[in-house]
Order: sequence, then C-alpha cells, then structure tokens
Amino acid sequence: MNDNRAESNEPIELVVEERVDAAEGVVALTLRSQGGGQLPAWEPGAHIDLLLDEGLIRQYSLCGDPQDRLRWQVAVLREPDGRGGSAYVHEHLTPGRRVLARGPRNNFALRPAARYLFVAGGIGITPILPMVAAAEAAGADWHLLYGGRTRASMAFRDQLAAVQEGTEAAAPVRTARVRTVPQDEEGLLDLAGFLQAPREDTLVYCCGPEPLLAAVEEQCASWPAGALRTERFRASADQAPDPDTATGFELVLARSGRKLTVPPDRSILRTLEAAGVSVLYSCEEGTCGTCETDVLEGELEHHDSVLTDEERASGETMMICVSRCRGAELVLDL
Repeated sequence: MNDNRAESNEPIELVVEERVDAAEGVVALTLRSQGGGQLPAWEPGAHIDLLLDEGLIRQYSLCGDPQDRLRWQVAVLREPDGRGGSAYVHEHLTPGRRVLARGPRNNFALRPAARYLFVAGGIGITPILPMVAAAEAAGADWHLLYGGRTRASMAFRDQLAAVQEGTEAAAPVRTARVRTVPQDEEGLLDLAGFLQAPREDTLVYCCGPEPLLAAVEEQCASWPAGALRTERFRASADQAPDPDTATGFELVLARSGRKLTVPPDRSILRTLEAAGVSVLYSCEEGTCGTCETDVLEGELEHHDSVLTDEERASGETMMICVSRCRGAELVLDL
C-alpha cells in the first residue's frame, strides 16, 4: 500500500474547540483531542474522516498548520442538495461538541518540485492552503488561481492575502502569487492563460467541483505524465463501472484461503460484507482511499479517483468499493 496513504484506523475522540464562519455557507472547525494530547501527524493534502451520528461518515481536508500537533482544522461547505453530512456539521458541531475521527489519510500528497501551479474552486481551497504554505516555506516558485461563485463565498481570502503580502515583501520583484476570481464579477477562471505551456519543473495541483477538474485535465493533456494531481470530493461520472458490461468473478482471500463469488451486480466490498468479512471503508465512491486493499493476483479494472496511472498500472492495490476484476479470479491480501 502507498505509504502516503497510511493512517490510523482507530477512531480518535475529538472535541470542537472553536467554530468560525469562514465564508458564506462555510464553517471552519478547530478540533483537538478530547484528552488534550497530541494528534497524529499529517502533511499537506491529507484528510480525515468525521464519524457523524446516524451512520454518516464524511471526509474533510485538513487546512490548518501541520506543525500544530494539538489541533486539526477543517472547513465545511453546507450543501443544500447534499447527503446530510454538511448539514449535520453546520447544525450540530458547535464548540464543546464531541466527534469521532479517523485518519489522517493522504491521497493528494505534495511532491517536491521547483515550481507549483495551484488551482482551487470553492471549498477546494481547503487542501491547497497548507500546500501553499509548504511551497513558500520550501522556497519554491508557486502561483495560485482561486475561483468562487462570489467574493463572499470564497473562504480564507484574508489568510491568502496575508501570504501574498509576506511573499511580496520578501521578494518584491516577483509577480503576484495569488489570483482570486469571483465568478459573478470576473467570469470563469482563465485556465489557458494560467497553465499555458507545459514545463518540466512544474507540478499542477487542482481541487474543486467536477467541471473545473475536467477543464484542468483537458488543459493539462499535453503536460508530462504525472504533472497534474487532482482531488475529487465526489466520484467522476466516467469512472463508474458499466452495469451492462460488468461480469462476475471468483474472489480468493489469501490469508484464510476462503473463496467467494462476486456477481456482476455487486461490489467486492458488499460481497465481503455479506460473507461476514469485516473491512474498513467510508465513501463507497472510490474517492477517499479508505478501502484500498493489496492485490496478489488478478487483472484489475479500476474505477476509483485516487490511484495515479502508474499505481493502476502496477496492479498492486485497488479500491474494493468500486473497482473490479476483468478475469475469472482475483486474489486479495485479506
């Protein structure tokens, strides 16, 4: 399993220390351990699972300071048409309230580079914030393009302005690092102008709604393999398994030697659950990485939004909530 995705599976009891309105419809929560001790370490790009009441489990990017081992910070956009997680956070997670968390886990790790181009849309700014701070601390050349519906809806604008001012004070000859674009005032992001021609020394990191991710992927189609890293809050429509072409296969659990049949209309995860096999999972959409499982044998059909092309090609792991086997038999390290 990829070391960047290693995490603690045991739930941690947290308490809400502080809650502030970060933008219109966005609350920022500062969380600390219920016992007051240190929290697990994390790096930019990491997220945690919040285990909410009524069986809700939701993933939120950590957007605070990785050096602060006593506190975690997340920011949550209330989604009127969501599945209930954001509404619960907004309505119930007030100062003093306890909540269980799992993690952190990192599917969006910041890799070393001389230059970074960051693109954020709406609440997608949350994993980008600590990346910007890390890039600045490393002395890298970085630029951020940040779009939102309105100026009032864009969280952490003041914090980014402070970063911008510090950068310009330290190196006044550099061009502005942060560009904020409220859509109602300036229209859509100028991705073509921002990304321009590919550069070998540059990595592109993007997080936001699916239309933005798709547009950035199209713009970066000619860039070197691996230059673009994206994080999705929801599964991409073209990643979902096709029910008309799905086939069944035999599943072998290597540790016990047990064999199960995965029918065309059932996921590996659900097949394991029906057989009484306990496995860790969360989103069930192939976006969080919780159910990543080591593969020993089998031709894989990946449908997740976590693994890179290189990781998929290696065939070493898979997300058992959505991905399948193309052949007759799949052997997992379970």
